[in-house]
Amino acid sequence: MRVSMIVPLLLPALFPALALAQPPTPNTPVEHVVIIFQENQSFDHYFGTYPTAANPPGEPPFQAAPGTPSVNGLGGALLTKNPNLNAPFRIDRSEAKSLIGICDNNHDYTPEQAAYDSGLLDQFVQLLGPSGGGCRPDFVMGYVDGNTVTALWNYAQNFGLSDNHFGSTFGPSMPGAINLASGQTAGATPPNVNSPGGSPWVANGTMIGNPPAAFDDCAEETGTLVQMTGKNIGDLLNAAGLTWGWFSDGFTPTERLRNGTAVCGLLAESDTGPIQVYDDPDPFDYYKSTSNPHHLPPSSVDMIGRTDSANHQYEFDDFWAAAANNNMPAVSFLRGSEVTDGHPGYSDPLLEQGYLVTVLNRLQQLPQWSSTAVFLTWDDSDGWYDHQMPPIINHSQDPAHDALVGGNSCGSSTPLGGFPDRCGYGPRIPLLIISPFAKPNFVLHSTNDMSSLIRFIEDNWNLGRIGEGSFDAVAGSLSDAFDFEHPHNQPVLLDANTGEPAAQ
Repeated sequence: MRVSMIVPLLLPALFPALALAQPPTPNTPVEHVVIIFQENQSFDHYFGTYPTAANPPGEPPFQAAPGTPSVNGLGGALLTKNPNLNAPFRIDRSEAKSLIGICDNNHDYTPEQAAYDSGLLDQFVQLLGPSGGGCRPDFVMGYVDGNTVTALWNYAQNFGLSDNHFGSTFGPSMPGAINLASGQTAGATPPNVNSPGGSPWVANGTMIGNPPAAFDDCAEETGTLVQMTGKNIGDLLNAAGLTWGWFSDGFTPTERLRNGTAVCGLLAESDTGPIQVYDDPDPFDYYKSTSNPHHLPPSSVDMIGRTDSANHQYEFDDFWAAAANNNMPAVSFLRGSEVTDGHPGYSDPLLEQGYLVTVLNRLQQLPQWSSTAVFLTWDDSDGWYDHQMPPIINHSQDPAHDALVGGNSCGSSTPLGGFPDRCGYGPRIPLLIISPFAKPNFVLHSTNDMSSLIRFIEDNWNLGRIGEGSFDAVAGSLSDAFDFEHPHNQPVLLDANTGEPAAQ
């Protein structure tokens, strides 16, 4: 063998760092995973009556294709003899802004468990109903249909929908976001932290609320800063040499103080007035290894997705810049403006729909679309009524904060990793699988949770597991939602205002 042939073979052995320069190839045709992460919807709230819409005059109509599979949704006695104080009711498209845009439900860790009441699911109105003035007491029982979230129902017609996807634990946004990043809400420090108002943020080293991130100058909340220990999916991607990033609208500072501190002061008009564009459910800013506290920009477009001063945390538009530069990351998390995240109380389904359709239309017209899988999901249920009792695969016995069984516990078995206050699975939330490889008009009935998304990434690139009691070790697979042998590359372009198919 000639020397010119021997040297390339010896280089990785002599210099191990060179072996990491070439990232692993995926086990499927999916070379790009995009996770669009929204806020606060239960499955029944968005898809409870799918695929049947009321279709009142003057609203975008929805007619299901023949053979559309049914979902585990609302119907029969659930609508007429519901165990709650009030029955579920349809929120009309005309009420999306005037009702959902100004009202919000209680969705904290302990009250949500109590509302599920040992599987009776009969305390939603009393324990999770809205507290704001002008909100109807049974608001928590409301749902919308295909005349309001028309785009979402049309995506379900053309791609995949899961009707058995759950939050990994009970509770609000940040535990949901942390479970997306690591499947592990334990390992928070300080180990016990309350909000300025007294509600628990961290209990026994487990995050159960929305504390401010220790490594983010623009943390939305105020009070004791909290950080997470342990690993997240970003750490696994970095170790494998794969590109990735969290892309947030409004991440770019509006000013920078003399000490370098970032100020995120960009405002936008919401249903309740001007609010800050940048929201902080960025889970990676709770981990020192994957944080960008001062919101530093990438050193160049070529470095988006790679480790530099930005450390994988970016402005939303950096994603499109990377895609145009032919270096779209292997894994991308997209986080829009707080105005368009769908969170009741300031956003609404119509504002959210406009954003989602705009993003998905643009994604489907990228050259990389033929090798992309998009997962569209929400961080928690907002307390909205959902009739399905989640499987409790992880128990907790903290009488101060657990209330699912007997008002003071969440089962009797030893929890994963021995960590308390991770009662789960939590409420059922929507998950759409949008990809050329997604089975069209398909409903995935197998059980999965938030950490199933990171398990898909782990399995696609042989990254291994996060460990340390992460839910990824027991997460259900999403593979049945895909058909990698028969891709359908024709984009499904919708109208951003109506959610109907766009005129071609």
